[in-house]
Amino acid sequence: MRLSLLATLLALGLASAPLAARDAAPTLVTPPSGVLGVEDAQLTPQFWIGLQAQPDAPILDRAAIEAQNARLLQGDPSMHDLRKLPSTLDRAQVNGWITGLSERPTRQLYDAAGKPVPPATLDALADSLALDAIPASQPTRYGLIVRRAALRTFPTSLRVFSSQDDTDIDRFQETAEFPGEPVVIAHASRDGKWLFVVSARYAAWTEKDNVAEGTAAQVFGYAGKTPYRVITGATERTVFTPERPELSQLQLDMGIHVPLATGLAPDQPVNGQTAYAAYALELPYRDADGKLAFSPALLQKNTDTAGDYLALTPANIIHQAFKFLGERYGWGHDYDGRDCSGFVSDVYRSMGVQMPRNTSKQAISPVLPHRLFTAKDSHEARLKAALELQVGDLVYIPGHVMMVLGQRDGQPYVIHDVGGMTYAQADGSLRHVKLNAVSVTPLLPMLTGKRKPFIDIMTSIVHIRR
Repeated sequence: MRLSLLATLLALGLASAPLAARDAAPTLVTPPSGVLGVEDAQLTPQFWIGLQAQPDAPILDRAAIEAQNARLLQGDPSMHDLRKLPSTLDRAQVNGWITGLSERPTRQLYDAAGKPVPPATLDALADSLALDAIPASQPTRYGLIVRRAALRTFPTSLRVFSSQDDTDIDRFQETAEFPGEPVVIAHASRDGKWLFVVSARYAAWTEKDNVAEGTAAQVFGYAGKTPYRVITGATERTVFTPERPELSQLQLDMGIHVPLATGLAPDQPVNGQTAYAAYALELPYRDADGKLAFSPALLQKNTDTAGDYLALTPANIIHQAFKFLGERYGWGHDYDGRDCSGFVSDVYRSMGVQMPRNTSKQAISPVLPHRLFTAKDSHEARLKAALELQVGDLVYIPGHVMMVLGQRDGQPYVIHDVGGMTYAQADGSLRHVKLNAVSVTPLLPMLTGKRKPFIDIMTSIVHIRR
């Protein structure tokens, strides 16, 4: 079945768009996958890079990126500058962090078996916060994340869902942090098995075993150590090592930078293995007392890493985004994957660009160049903005973000971690294709279930460029 873009635009109520924009559009094919306008050739980074006039031209240089990161840490209220926290934390600060996140749910939730979560369970979770145990003041404590760590709304591994037929989006899952990430340890759960931690981008609960406590000098010294390797693949793992099990096959996600171990004799084994075909990384771990310690661990040289952050270019944005193509959607970095905002921030992190964690914060960051849309913006103005999108631009609708791959014959295309695609067919009926993965789609035909075009609910476009 073929569906002309003219028919699509009419179905979306875009008849008021300029004739040039409508008449220049190509025919969009519906392949067997049902993903309108996307054929196999478009599922390679080379296709989209080939459409760029200057694919290797720098968008921002390293100095500009570092300056933007510094402004983000200082000027975005969703970020936390851990280095500038006072040497003691008072009760109001800690209580504010926790209660700002861990509010007892009032709606009905369901467990992984589809059974209603009893009110008594929610009451117990509220009690587990131990708000009454927050001291009037406490020394500021620091730590490093030692493995890919789930950050949770409450100090529990209980998975909860909004409906009995939805077991994909765990409403207690917030995000994940990664090995080597500095945190402030602000509080402990009543049973002592969970810690409330504050990272640069988030504040939430994580299991105690995910954190090794150290001094500020240890924590920030490790974060700034050179030389290092940057993980540029979607995920990589250290080599298997029974000698150091806590660092064996450790998952390292895109954008993490890990210092290289220094002072090792090149002809001596590391954890029982020659290091000549691997990088010897210096990784943090938690000793028997929960304190911060460091050890070398090997990462094969044939993994996807770089000696520094990648240059911020159209080609690299596309290459990095496509490394996640087909990865299952993971709300809050669940399933060892990522969600829509985690996807775009991980891609940009591999080029050294830091972003807030969630869509609601990314879209309005006072530091990231952006254009906001309100009800006062006409459909025509929104369409014009969509037709001017460039590679790497981020398009936000409520609860979702899409990364622009470029324009094909005047049609903007995006790559995004998305649940599904809904569009109007030639007969006017809606078709919904479940995706639940990082996917390539055209932007203009995308509809909500109520036939509202995505561009008409667009809240923001963020430009990571000058």
